[in-house]
Order: sequence, then C-alpha cells, then structure tokens
Amino acid sequence: MNRRTFLHGLAAALAAGSVQLVRAQQGFKPFPPAPTLGTPLQPIGTRAASEAHVVRYISNTLPSRHTGAAFAPIGELDGIITPNGLHFERDHAGVPTIDPKDYRLVLHGLVERPLMFTLNDLMRLPSENQVYFIECAGNGQNGYREPPEPALTATRSRGLVSGAEWTGVPLRILLEEAGVKPEGRWLLAEGADAAAWVRSIPTEKGLRDVLVAYKQNGEALRPEQGYPVRLVVPGWEGSIQVKWLRRILVADEPAMSRGETSEYTDVRADGRIDAFTWVMEPQSIITRPSGGQLIEPGFHQIRGLAWSGFGKVVRVEVSTDGGASWKEARLTGPVLPYALTRFVFDWNWDGKEAVLMSRVVDDQGNTQPTRAEFFERWARNNRYHYNAIQAWRVGADGRVQNGDPALAVGAAPPMQAGGCGGEVFDG
Repeated sequence: MNRRTFLHGLAAALAAGSVQLVRAQQGFKPFPPAPTLGTPLQPIGTRAASEAHVVRYISNTLPSRHTGAAFAPIGELDGIITPNGLHFERDHAGVPTIDPKDYRLVLHGLVERPLMFTLNDLMRLPSENQVYFIECAGNGQNGYREPPEPALTATRSRGLVSGAEWTGVPLRILLEEAGVKPEGRWLLAEGADAAAWVRSIPTEKGLRDVLVAYKQNGEALRPEQGYPVRLVVPGWEGSIQVKWLRRILVADEPAMSRGETSEYTDVRADGRIDAFTWVMEPQSIITRPSGGQLIEPGFHQIRGLAWSGFGKVVRVEVSTDGGASWKEARLTGPVLPYALTRFVFDWNWDGKEAVLMSRVVDDQGNTQPTRAEFFERWARNNRYHYNAIQAWRVGADGRVQNGDPALAVGAAPPMQAGGCGGEVFDG
C-alpha cells in the first residue's frame, strides 16, 4: 500500500468514526528524555528487559527435552523473518557440539568422484541467499484434539514454523561436481546428532533447489539450527531438512529409515498409510487477535501469516462471521515462493461475539480445508500435516479463545498414540 492510499483510507475511517485517536488532554506533557547517560556500547545486542516474556514455548509434558520441540512465539512476532533465537526448534537427540575446524561433509555412493568438504571448502563455493520457511510436519498437531482446547494460542496452534534468509551452496553444485550416476535416484542425508538422523530425498529435488546452508539471517547457524551446516529443502517438511549434516549418500532406493516409516507417515481416513508426504500444504493463521489476547471495541487491523509448500501465496481471505462470508485481505511486504507471507485486514469490532478465520490460496490453486473437510481425508489418529482453518472466537468481553468447531464424532485418541517421536508436543 502506498502513502496516498493509506492516508485516504485513514481519512475515510476517521470520517466514519471507525478509528478513535487518543487526543491530548490539557496539561499533557511529552514523554521525557533520559535524565542520565544510558547503557554503554556492547559487543552483542540484547532485547529490552520488558520483552523478556517473548520466548519459545516448550511443553511441560515432554519426557525429555532432548527429543521434542520449542514453538516460535508467532503470536508476538511480526514480519516474515523469525529472529534466530526465536526460530522454532525440533531435536531428536539433543544439540551436538561440533568444532567447525573438525567439520567434514562427505558425498559418496553412486557417484563418479566421492568428495569431502570442510566448512571453508563450502564457504569458498558459489553461494545463494534465499528466504524460505521451515515447518515441522507436526505443526498444527493440537488440531487433532477433540474436543478442541479453548485456551489454545497462535503459538501453540502453528508455532512450529519460522522464516529466515538462508545462505549456502546449492546442493546441485556438489552433486554435479561429484557426478551422480544414472541409477543414483535418491539422496540419503545423515546428521551428526546422537540419533544419526537420516532422511531420503529424491535426487531430482536435490538438483532443483536444495541448499547446503551455513548461515541464517546473515550470521552463522545457531547450534540448535544445525551449526555448522544443514540442509534447507524449500517447501518440504522440516524433518527432511537435516541439521548438523555430516554425509550425503547417493543411492538407488530410499533408506526407509525410522524417520520415514514409523514416523512422518500419514494415516488416511480409510486406514491407508501415505509415505513420503514431503510437501507442506497451504496454511494461514491469524496471529492478532488470537487465542489468549484481549481486545476492545473499535478499529483493529487483523494480522496473520500465510505460506505454502507448493510455491507462492497469491490470496488470503478473512472471515469475521465464522465462515459465513469472506473478504480478501491485503498482502504486505515481499511475497516470495516458499516463504512466509504477511496479511492484514481492517476490522471495526462492534463489541458483539465474532469468530475470525483466514484461508490462503497459493499459485497452484490449493487452499485450506475446514476442520470437518480435513478429517474426511485424514484419520483421527494421524499426527502430521494438519492445515485446517484455525478459528478464533472473540467474546463480548473481548477475550479471544480457540473457536474451532467440535467434530460430529466423539473424542480423539490420546495424543500419546503417535506424533513426532511419540512424545506429546503440548500439554
């Protein structure tokens, strides 16, 4: 939106009485300057003390914090780039400590020339900077709860997604240098954590857009994000974007590892099992107002996030009446393929109960299902790829709660019956 359009809209809203500006009362004084010198220069910046509450959420039901997830506080953030320290985290065996001087990446198997790279080797090669989201396949897992939990927040609903600018070497360059043999149709990527986490990637995807990344938002990867090197696989589930990458084996078949058989497979409503469901389907969520927040009658700018593993967001629609009607929201900031996208929608709340919802459409025509439509396709004991529309109910008192409708059938199976690693992400 340009300045002229914004000012025109603001003037119209003021004329209609939908925006009330705080006016200075007699005797009002401007906020005073600091009376003394402030904090001196520091070698690394820190957040304001009053923002200390903005942290990742970790469930208190995890049997071990070595295996589990920390949710990004999306209800408190803005923009499409997640700060490095708040990027969601998913570990299978804790975070290993790796000395970059000792680091080696081996590329071997069905190749003409097996190769080994140090970190310096990788950093000398041609690099790219790309803005991509990464999303855990278990994001939205609370949507499988039945009945829905009223106290759900945006963070606990969809906080296992984050966006960043990644710097690294296109995997294509390494594969071409090694010379992949015609029968090398699969790449088996293995991490250096204690789980030796392994996932299989079709060579075709590796040659297309995968990054061997060593920087995130301009700085070296944080240890919990795979320092010193990880894979970034645009649009695909987070578990395949192997952290602490130690080797890539080119093979003629997938590994069929634990992480792609007993985990990260999807159960259909008719009982069939889908394996290799890599792509993260379109998602959107209103982050403000959202669960746990309190609002007052008057003008509000509904804000949220949208993304799709199939490509680029082209449209987001918002409903303030529980899906009875929909209106198009505005997309703000850059709109990039495989990246988080921000949307806003102007809303004048009249103080009556309302149900807020959003749904995204991507450039392939994919959109989000309702909760009922989602469970026509997927079984109740599934735990992955939940992308149903998230509803927020605004009460007459201004309190916002989970507004997801209950399903026509009974309670869901216990959360312990499945999930990433079998643990309960949320309690």
